[in-house]
Amino acid sequence: MPVETTLYSISSAPPPVESRRSSERHLTIFRVGSIFIDGARELCLVKNISAGGALVRAYCSLEVGQELMIEIKEGHPVPGRVSWLRGNDSGIEFESPIDVVELLTAGSEGRRPRMPRIETNCIGFIREGAGVHRAHVLNISQGGISAQVHNGLTIGGDVTVSLTGLPPQQGVVRWNGSDRYGIAFNTVIGLPALIDWLHRTQSSAA
Repeated sequence: MPVETTLYSISSAPPPVESRRSSERHLTIFRVGSIFIDGARELCLVKNISAGGALVRAYCSLEVGQELMIEIKEGHPVPGRVSWLRGNDSGIEFESPIDVVELLTAGSEGRRPRMPRIETNCIGFIREGAGVHRAHVLNISQGGISAQVHNGLTIGGDVTVSLTGLPPQQGVVRWNGSDRYGIAFNTVIGLPALIDWLHRTQSSAA
């Protein structure tokens, strides 16, 4: 079953207005954050984080251009401003970029995100039976990936996912929408291994 969680991105650009993908959403687990405005603290749900900003679901009134502080990692508020509004969703542009990888590896001083979903832009290969499909991997978590596969996969089919720098992962195709597929791994990737892979991916893309 698809799970919609906070999406992490190492992009320096703030997250854009969120597109609607309701057909892929069954369960929502967002990271809790805080917004500080004029000394008042309000809780929010952080839906998307990049180095340049965040997309949050706020429970207080905000205005475009409004300056505020947002706390994603406990004890480390980040200054920013509201760049756009859409219903209860707000785009926050940070005053200066943050280190998303460091945020993911937060230790006891901060809340480590469970099963973080990390935006990617890489090519992988998915084997189903005797066929091997080239895939554009859109995001990855410890428990699976979302990928574009043009030739199609079988819902419920057993597959093997191969990504450069990670051991091959056995999994099952759980859902699809158009040419986009969600694959759940049979075993969870350890967070340290996933973070190490992200570091190497980030370095090779620099």
